[in-house]
Amino acid sequence: MIRQAARLTHWVAENAKTTRAFLKRVDMVVPLGRPLQDIVIAELPRAAKGRPAAAPDLTPLLAPALQGIDLGLISEAGLPAVADPGAALVQAAHAQGIVVTPLAGPSSLLLALAASGLNGQSFAFVGYLPQDSAQRTLRIQELDAQVHKTGQSQLFIETPYRNAALWEALLKTLRPGTRLSVASGLTMADAIVVSRRAADWKQVSAPTKNDVPAVFAIGR
Repeated sequence: MIRQAARLTHWVAENAKTTRAFLKRVDMVVPLGRPLQDIVIAELPRAAKGRPAAAPDLTPLLAPALQGIDLGLISEAGLPAVADPGAALVQAAHAQGIVVTPLAGPSSLLLALAASGLNGQSFAFVGYLPQDSAQRTLRIQELDAQVHKTGQSQLFIETPYRNAALWEALLKTLRPGTRLSVASGLTMADAIVVSRRAADWKQVSAPTKNDVPAVFAIGR
């Protein structure tokens, strides 16, 4: 994967600055095929805050690929287009008949599930839970019911500064026997993955802080 990244001359990214930093690290392992300043990095469009996200025309971003030039898609964290932006660009590529090749990389969702001890044969990622406390409680109840009805594991994430509010809501709402797993810092030296029944979690401190991205999962 590093060798493939090193030879690419065109990228689509969430953030050009961090992509350049990534390519600098790649260059220390495998020399880049072109000087960093000559590599073209286009950014995915961002929706304006407070406004509904309109579906942008992403075809212009695919111009290099349409000219026969290999084009890379990179995300800020995780696997591109899986719980990360980029899926619309991949869809646009398919619509244009462009061959799409996934490159393996760490996905926080799959790593968290693999280390949770929860059902990995049937699971769903449901994104973010509602911010409104009443709606969030209702959603947790729905997911908890799904877990006990089907055995399907449910994975979700939260903006780090709301981790504490979500954690409190989970312990108040989940059935005592529901297993709750939390994972953060995966692939890092200070990684945390802990899985306990909701009733047991009430006897210990929350494992996550309000400034660390985490993946939450519930199952039976």
